[in-house]
Amino acid sequence: MKKNIAIAMGGYSTEFDISLKSGETVYQHLDRSKFNPYRIHITKDSWWLVTDDGVKHSIDKSNFTATINKEVIHFDLVFNTIHGTPGEDGILQAYLQVMGIPQTACDFYQAALTFNKRDCISVLHAYGVKTAKNYFINQGDVINAEEIVEKVGLPCFVKANRAGSSFGISKVKKIEDLELAIHHSFKEDEQVIIESFLEGTEVSVGVINYKGKPLALPVTEIISENEFFDYDAKYLGKSQEITPANISKEQTKAVQEEALKIFKFLNLKGFTRAEFIFHNQEPHFLEVNTCPGLTQASLLPQQAKAAGISLQDLFTEAVETCF
Repeated sequence: MKKNIAIAMGGYSTEFDISLKSGETVYQHLDRSKFNPYRIHITKDSWWLVTDDGVKHSIDKSNFTATINKEVIHFDLVFNTIHGTPGEDGILQAYLQVMGIPQTACDFYQAALTFNKRDCISVLHAYGVKTAKNYFINQGDVINAEEIVEKVGLPCFVKANRAGSSFGISKVKKIEDLELAIHHSFKEDEQVIIESFLEGTEVSVGVINYKGKPLALPVTEIISENEFFDYDAKYLGKSQEITPANISKEQTKAVQEEALKIFKFLNLKGFTRAEFIFHNQEPHFLEVNTCPGLTQASLLPQQAKAAGISLQDLFTEAVETCF
């Protein structure tokens, strides 16, 4: 009997539309000979099963079911394509664990940890993972620009601590611009992380569970037309994404090994995409995304294609790994 797969998409953050595109890609490419896929749109106000004709059927949150023509639809698994909250920060994972329904992303604790850049970096430091110098600030704290610059230097990056798709991020070159950048980040999150600028080649490495073990995918080099790999660069074509990256075999091996270490250190599963900068010839960790974009133009599918893995195989493996 074919399994019913709920493809969770949408979410509560500014990444809502991006998530819908990822979810739709999964819906279109999931193997119908093995699975019955259903679109599940999750918003702050309501959760819906959306059929091909656009009709919405309410999700009963007490047991995560939907009713269509008096037939109750139970789901065997949730394919989690939500970027941001509640699918990438652990909230949905915790709910589904209570419901006894498996899902494709990492578990709730790992999701909460990796979604919090500050906490993730703090944990990985204990494993010797190299990162930028950083400074943390919470909304309501006194902003001491001189102290911040003394620690991280200029230029620096000001980021919302718990946000994706480069929302709430600025590159600051002058100390007088620092406070404005911090308040810009506070629009996305009440916590802000400020990082030193690392000059070097930026790369992205996908790691997936494949054929029973973690697999590091071919590396993507990112060359942004803008000051950094911001939203326009990621989603509006203002960047070059070169897969495989124009780096040496030694660098490729080093960054893939680092991505695999982080995957294993943090006990991750499903799909992840870790970002690094080669600074002084060594990969420095920036962040790891545990619900990365899954459109055909997204980095992880590009990397899977370079590895000879089709979207159907990629998504089938994600589902079957959970059973």
